Amino acid sequence: MLDDAAFSAFHFRLLSIVFFPVKILFFSDAHGSALALQDLKKRIEDEKPDLICFLGDAIYHGPRNAIQSDYAPKAAIELFNSIAEKLIAVRGNCDTEVDQMVLKFPCLESYTTVWADRRRFFLTHGHLFDARNLPPLPSGTVIATGHTHIPRLEQADNGRILLNPGSISIPKNGSVPSYATYADGRFSLRALMTGSAYAELDAPPVSAS
Repeated sequence: MLDDAAFSAFHFRLLSIVFFPVKILFFSDAHGSALALQDLKKRIEDEKPDLICFLGDAIYHGPRNAIQSDYAPKAAIELFNSIAEKLIAVRGNCDTEVDQMVLKFPCLESYTTVWADRRRFFLTHGHLFDARNLPPLPSGTVIATGHTHIPRLEQADNGRILLNPGSISIPKNGSVPSYATYADGRFSLRALMTGSAYAELDAPPVSAS
């Protein structure tokens, strides 16, 4: 595990991207589900995001998950590549170098940072950093993770925002297949089948200084 100094030294060698007023769509844990990715493409067409953030576990179903009836790795690869132009992805614990050979976007970094609307969005899968082991980042940072397959949207005591869009393919703990959006300072957890928001959070204003 990285200490604070080592984390800072490594973190700022990773890609940072600056955007201004922007709509972001977050999703995670596809696990090779072609049907889930087809439904996600419909939501992308409706939402029209400027940026799509994928939080890991793209193709492989994983050793702890039952193989789903719609598990179709080759079809999933094609669907992922069809949205590659707007996609920023991080590596999940089920992602491998073989996935990078077939996916047309970088997907093997454990975490990266996106800047949007003067906000820092820290993207990671959640098996290295999560709500119990937060990275050493300042108040106001949005920490977006997947991994648990359980949606989460809350502001922590330290002012950081914790976002987990849940899983589009294998939801757990009674949740539904879901994704998340950010626009104009508002975060929304949304049902994959309908696009309806079932939880929302307005982020605190960001100082212009």
